[in-house]
Amino acid sequence: MEKIANLHIEKLPEGVYLATSDDIPGLVAQGRTIIETLEIARDVAKKLLEAQEERRSQIKLTSVRETFDYPLILGA
Repeated sequence: MEKIANLHIEKLPEGVYLATSDDIPGLVAQGRTIIETLEIARDVAKKLLEAQEERRSQIKLTSVRETFDYPLILGA
């Protein structure tokens, strides 16, 4: 079953993007573009969740519903 985690993404003064998540403690990802940042964040999230499973402590994430909103980001 797929789970959903909310990300907070901000553009830093250096021109790169930083992603963090209140849903997955320890998740920090940085990339040159939003897409690259999202890809890195997904990889980091998977590794953090795997590590949590090994420690038998679980991060509580919401299951993906039949319908949900997702922002579509378009270039200028």
